[in-house]
Amino acid sequence: MSVFASPRFLPNVMWADAASCAATGALQVAFTGALAGLTGLPAPLLMGTGVFLLIYAAAAAWMASRRTPPRTLIGLVVAGNFGWAVACVALLVSGMFAVTALGMAWVLAQALCVVVLAELQWTGLRRTRSGADMALA
Repeated sequence: MSVFASPRFLPNVMWADAASCAATGALQVAFTGALAGLTGLPAPLLMGTGVFLLIYAAAAAWMASRRTPPRTLIGLVVAGNFGWAVACVALLVSGMFAVTALGMAWVLAQALCVVVLAELQWTGLRRTRSGADMALA
């Protein structure tokens, strides 16, 4: 059995999303000032997105813990993750802030992470739909 075909694939991806957001959010909230100095990103942006990530992590954990994954919500998560990646790139190319090399790495790491998670979530949604369609046939 392929790892992608496992009924636990989509919940496991949601747990990974929750964990990565909780870790990033906690770092941004706990070390806002230090990260602002190291990255060149404004402290209010780091704090605001950090709080958002902590709230999102709780929602992703809730989705991961459901017996049946909430497909519509996870579909919104996929769109949101792609949107987050676009926003990260837009932030860097806008030149609004004097982002340091470490700041670029921080923002690009987030963009890459959410694109990978979104693709895995999309794959999981397609696989669970296929499995549901096959069960009905």
